[in-house]
Amino acid sequence: MSPASWTWQSPALPVGPRVPVWAPTARRVELHLPGDEGLDDRLVDMVPAPGGWWAAPFDLEPGTDYAFRVDGSPDRPDPRSALQPHGVHGPSRTVDPTAWQWTDQDWMGKDLLGSVIYELHVGTFTPEGTLDSAISRLDHLAELGVDIVELMPLAAFPGRAGWGYDGVGLWAVHEAYGGPEALMRFVDAAHRTGIGVCLDVVYNHLGPSGNYLSVFGPYFTPAHHTPWGEAVNYDHDGSHQVRAFVIDSALRWLRDFHIDALRLDAIHEIKDDAAAADPPQTHVLAELSNAVAALSDELDRPLSLVAEADLNDVGVITPTDQEPPAATPSLGMTAQWADDVHHALHARITGEAQAYYADFAEPGAWTKAYSSAFLHNGTWSTFRDRVWGAPVPEDTDPRRFVVFGSNHDQIGNRAVGDRPSAGLDDAALAATAALVLLSPYTPMLFMGEEWGTRTPFQFFTDHEEEDLARSVSQGRAREFAGFGWDADEIPDPQDTATVETSRLDWSELEQTEHTRMLAWYRALTALRRELAWSQRTAWPQIDEADDVVTVTYEDIVVVTNLSGRPRPVPKLSEVLLSWDPVGSAPSCLPAGQTLIARR
Repeated sequence: MSPASWTWQSPALPVGPRVPVWAPTARRVELHLPGDEGLDDRLVDMVPAPGGWWAAPFDLEPGTDYAFRVDGSPDRPDPRSALQPHGVHGPSRTVDPTAWQWTDQDWMGKDLLGSVIYELHVGTFTPEGTLDSAISRLDHLAELGVDIVELMPLAAFPGRAGWGYDGVGLWAVHEAYGGPEALMRFVDAAHRTGIGVCLDVVYNHLGPSGNYLSVFGPYFTPAHHTPWGEAVNYDHDGSHQVRAFVIDSALRWLRDFHIDALRLDAIHEIKDDAAAADPPQTHVLAELSNAVAALSDELDRPLSLVAEADLNDVGVITPTDQEPPAATPSLGMTAQWADDVHHALHARITGEAQAYYADFAEPGAWTKAYSSAFLHNGTWSTFRDRVWGAPVPEDTDPRRFVVFGSNHDQIGNRAVGDRPSAGLDDAALAATAALVLLSPYTPMLFMGEEWGTRTPFQFFTDHEEEDLARSVSQGRAREFAGFGWDADEIPDPQDTATVETSRLDWSELEQTEHTRMLAWYRALTALRRELAWSQRTAWPQIDEADDVVTVTYEDIVVVTNLSGRPRPVPKLSEVLLSWDPVGSAPSCLPAGQTLIARR
């Protein structure tokens, strides 16, 4: 963490009515003001400013449409635009975020560690697919026991429908979701309901359509490559402004939009050799952590950063002023996703052993992963064909790992987007819920799992360019053909039916089996609160004998029978909660039974 006296000093000109833009190699930058309501188009020369910046010669009023032309280029949107009402290819529109009348003055923030997180995709969470319609479901989340709602990326992306990970307007809110004011309304309403908001942000790449950053400056570098092409330039010429572009954006979500946490997508694809620079510099993520810590001090409320990391290295969550315990620099993240726990639990419950699940299906693998966050902690990974990861120190707070039974990736990146509920019975789903919500970690749910929805979550896009659309559709079919799937079985990402199929069906809650599952999830979160589970930092002991899983804490035991037949009940003093009804002193554990009891 950063010293309390430290503050982020951005080298960028602040966003303002003169719409400054960084274009360090440009000879000329023009401001285009499209004509509207009988007004003529205007083309105005921007004024050069120090550091490669350009600014308009006059203030633009809020609500003004504008675009830039760099050395005679076509109109390009502002890289720091807050609003793209005409899509990612159209002009930007000025916004005054200070004009919003907030009602959350009493909001004290929410500590992410130990919180129940709920991941949702705005476009398919409700029939309308907007932030405003999502507000109507906040009471459902509050009754479920959700502490923080995590919104999949909102940054402006091409078309209307998509997951959001191909965003290109990293400062904007996708227009189809309602734009920036809708996000403010949502956050305001969530805080009134007692729920914090985490925003998923993508700083490792931009999408292929509408990405005009290279027109302005060296936002990318050929020195590093990612699965999406050239890497974002965090460590070569001009990187000081690129780093500011990202850090300033993150701080803006937290400060201007009252967001409580950010989830950073795939940080292992953020390439930064800062330590090897001359002179050495701080890794961009460590710099971001320090800036967020300073803003948290300034605002006097907790702000959190959650990293999706495929590194199996606690350097990700090590404070920036401490030496890294392994290969990864100390990045200072609040928490990181623990995919190994998911893979191990999924392999154990479903029996799947293909691809990266293979190692996790080995005897003893899942108990190791569940009890220590990482399976691969300096051991051989057959999927990667190399030694991977590093051990988790014994004194690590387990709440710094976010775990889940499913998430958007682990469902949507399956061939047909099928959830665990498509192949498991309700008893197995109930066992998964208990092992996630009463784990030592910070639990996360994916929208709809709380009632065992049968709705899939499939991969969908809405690219307007025919070649790109065709490439995405064919690439998806080709990817899964290698796993034996018929191309006709793979949902076409560009087909509107794929989006509609992925939309949650709230009418399922009228069915008995779904209401029972929802009651189970509510009971588990209520028990978490009763037992002050969010404050616990002890690692459990986990055992499995005769396919009966027993997770033991100092005072609580979680038991689930995965054997398919009755098994003896461990010695317990008081049953607190069970999937199937039990007496005060059960003599056996029926097949599919899950219970939580005092020792």
